Amino acid sequence: MTQGAGQGPEVERTATVRDFRVPAYVHETGPYAHGAHPGNAAPPLEDPLEHPEGYTPTQRDLPVINRGDTLQVTVEPAAAQAPQPAAGPGPLFVVGDVHGYLDELISALQDKGLIDTAGHWCAGTARLWFLGDFTDRGPDGIGVIDLVMRLSAEAAAAGGYCKALMGNHELLLLGAKRFGDTPVNSGAGTATFQAAWLLNGGQKSDMDRLQDHHLQWMARLDAVEEVDGHLLVHSDTTAYLDYGDSIEAVNDTIRETLTRNDADEVWDLFRKFTKRFSFRDEGGADAVRSLLDTYGGTRIVHGHSPIPYLLGEVGSEDGEDTAGPVVEGPHVYADGLAIAMDGGVTMAGKLLVQQLPLAV
Repeated sequence: MTQGAGQGPEVERTATVRDFRVPAYVHETGPYAHGAHPGNAAPPLEDPLEHPEGYTPTQRDLPVINRGDTLQVTVEPAAAQAPQPAAGPGPLFVVGDVHGYLDELISALQDKGLIDTAGHWCAGTARLWFLGDFTDRGPDGIGVIDLVMRLSAEAAAAGGYCKALMGNHELLLLGAKRFGDTPVNSGAGTATFQAAWLLNGGQKSDMDRLQDHHLQWMARLDAVEEVDGHLLVHSDTTAYLDYGDSIEAVNDTIRETLTRNDADEVWDLFRKFTKRFSFRDEGGADAVRSLLDTYGGTRIVHGHSPIPYLLGEVGSEDGEDTAGPVVEGPHVYADGLAIAMDGGVTMAGKLLVQQLPLAV
């Protein structure tokens, strides 16, 4: 998830400065010890205001809600190793936003029996999908990318796979590296990828270690996939519909946009991927159906918008609550058609790894 992306004429509201409580460590210099959650406390959110049509907010714009139609799924403890079917494809798992929290990711994958104590793939024919947002805010985004790339090779050798989707933070990091302080057209005026990257938790240690093979890997990621009736995307937005009427068309259009290497085009893509909350509130189920009808699947699975914000559980407003929000598992909403997977690891929530389908 990201802030500072500007807003065009679309109906969905997009923050241009911060749409998320950025922990204090974002503004500190790294590196940090793995597993640490510096800056758990955050200043209180401002009350959301009513804005006239076309207004572009310049303050953080992520209203906290406490809805009654959001279901928190209790996840049973996993076996030591991912279960293997007698025949056919292996079990399907998805991973929510990681944001540089490498130790938490390793622990979560081990808990599900996907990797061993040495960090190597041990799940045989299992299938693993990451929903994007590997870097920024946390201490070791490049370490996360390196792990995912290695697991992709190890899983393929074992007859399974480990794949990843494009998140808005991948677009942000690509833009910061390619375009730096080059001005781009923004709905809020002049902006730069470098400024947006720093505002949204960009880590100097990640930029220093970013290599060509990381950039090439990120630029080739798909944005949408359908697996076993699950439509997998990063962002809870209908903006994908702007890029094609099939999964193949969307993925091709986004890759072609990145290949053209036009700063304004990439910024517009990044801005649209920051949009959120299309599936909540009145009309949310219809928004999900518009994607399912176009791209296939019976349920959509996304990251991007943290579950603690959807539940209104964001810790104490005075910064004295060090326990963090309570997240036990994914959340199902929009008439049961949407599954949210961002457990809010950046706010001391939980990094979610979940086997699909859910039993609800």
